[in-house]
Amino acid sequence: MYVLGIESTCDETAASVVENGRNILSQVVTSQIDLHNVYGGVVPELACRRHMEVILPVIDEALRSAKLSLADIDLIAVAHGPGLIGPLFIGLQTAKGLALALDKPLVGVNHVEAHLYAPLMCTEKELEFPALGVILSGGHTSLVEMQGIGSYKLLSQTVDDAVGEAFDKVAKLLGLPYPGGPHVEALAKAGNPGRFALKAGYCKENPLNFSFSGLKTAVMYTIKKSDKDTVSHPSFRHDLCAAFQQAAFNDIMQKAEKAVRLLGVKSILFGGGVVQNQTLRKLFAEKFNDLELFWPSKELSLDNASMIAGLGYHVYQKRGPSDLTTLEAETRMSFSLNS
Repeated sequence: MYVLGIESTCDETAASVVENGRNILSQVVTSQIDLHNVYGGVVPELACRRHMEVILPVIDEALRSAKLSLADIDLIAVAHGPGLIGPLFIGLQTAKGLALALDKPLVGVNHVEAHLYAPLMCTEKELEFPALGVILSGGHTSLVEMQGIGSYKLLSQTVDDAVGEAFDKVAKLLGLPYPGGPHVEALAKAGNPGRFALKAGYCKENPLNFSFSGLKTAVMYTIKKSDKDTVSHPSFRHDLCAAFQQAAFNDIMQKAEKAVRLLGVKSILFGGGVVQNQTLRKLFAEKFNDLELFWPSKELSLDNASMIAGLGYHVYQKRGPSDLTTLEAETRMSFSLNS
């Protein structure tokens, strides 16, 4: 089965053709970093304009790269949430238009659930369920019990800033380019995390929940309380990035460890752009050396349409096509339990 995937949840316009849920025949992503860099974050209206300009050319390129035509496509899968409402609407309406014009089935896919499916497209190893899913991105920070493909139970999430969002905000405070994660990581490598005492927030209602807003604010006040000469010195930036990164990752590690003990899982899956961070990967490899760790490739950790097409294949096998009259763009979506 050839599945055309379409992704437009935020600031990447992507299309991909995937065969039988695993074999990636093409993957095309158009980034908007150049558009939003000057603002230090995504401007939704500008994102919408760019999506409208490039979405059809991106789909055409994905088909050409796969050496297929629209007539060859068996199923269309589209990310219909969570995300920014404007970009989501553009991708969803494009997918609906294609499905109607070509008389092809369409399935809506949860973008965050697709991030958990992405690492399974990068390995031949069999995943033993239940497994722990760790989602770390610009918009989402969650721990999920994965009971099977398409079957999840949300354990915890962020109550304010996602970890990737916190990285971006800290980068902006330090005058670093957007997206901030790779730049903060690069400076942290040469820094001393012990110079600054930083800690992520604690959530009484659910100790597994995340809170990074206070951590970001602590970075802001550390900068404000320091004189200009101190702030301008390279060691200040290196040490502050290292302290921030260590505080964020220690919090994630501690809560992942609690979840592993709670569930008794033997595998952990990772999804989202932040999981590219090599320090994070090293920490997890050292801490959980007795578990199977499933990491996505760089291309599949960022927002992409291959994971949408891949998971869409399984969604279609389990539930059949979505109803085009009721499928809507959703800025917030819960995980599908036993779906």
